[in-house]
Amino acid sequence: MTAAGVRARARILARADGRGGTALPVLDGEGPLAPRRTRASGSEARVMMVGAMSGPHGGDRFSVGVRVEEGARLHVGSAAATLALPGQHKGEARYDVRLDVADGAELHWMPEQLISARGSDLHVVTRAELGTGASLVLREEQVLGRAAEEPGRLTSRLTVRVGGRAVLDQELSCGPGAPGGWDGPAVLGGYRAVGQLVVVRPGFAAHPVAARMLGERAAIMPLAGPAVLVSAVASDALGLRRTLDEALTWVSTGTAEN
Repeated sequence: MTAAGVRARARILARADGRGGTALPVLDGEGPLAPRRTRASGSEARVMMVGAMSGPHGGDRFSVGVRVEEGARLHVGSAAATLALPGQHKGEARYDVRLDVADGAELHWMPEQLISARGSDLHVVTRAELGTGASLVLREEQVLGRAAEEPGRLTSRLTVRVGGRAVLDQELSCGPGAPGGWDGPAVLGGYRAVGQLVVVRPGFAAHPVAARMLGERAAIMPLAGPAVLVSAVASDALGLRRTLDEALTWVSTGTAEN
């Protein structure tokens, strides 16, 4: 911890073990970022991010780096929601996530919700860099405020590149001080939970997923690459999770790839 807040970093490296499974030669974290190995599922290694401290608070700087090498399969989740809080240090907090997935590797990045508490100011940047034959399932869920609470300021940017080509680059800013219209009908429409699901599979290049609506609050959109984006809003975290789970099931079973 410094005068400007907490600095913390976590690193995960997944590598094929040569026996049909996935090894984790690098699995370390600092302060509030504590990655823990859990029981594997077949050839897939599993890691749970455990929060050793609350936060991020104002002025904190967190970063997570994940590398999945060729032939490895990794699933990363979190033990609880991340709660962005105001702190004794002024200025925004930052949470940077870098995901590198090699050709022939697979990553499921499935953390729990990020909750923006009143008075907080958090900037989240997630960058995913994939090889041409890599697979990815990435879920982001953001909840604006706790129960009966106004949200803090939350800015979230998500970029995905496949084979060096950008297939997605989007940013959403919500809460006090965000550009006008974030709570209007063109963006959140009064809802307080918003989420994205990105699925990248090599088979989508030959058999792309068709665009469609899932009810009135979610849309499935093919991207300019072997990828699909699901965007959803809901009244609360539970409703958002149900919608994204439904979308993932449809993407996984409603295409010629499966």
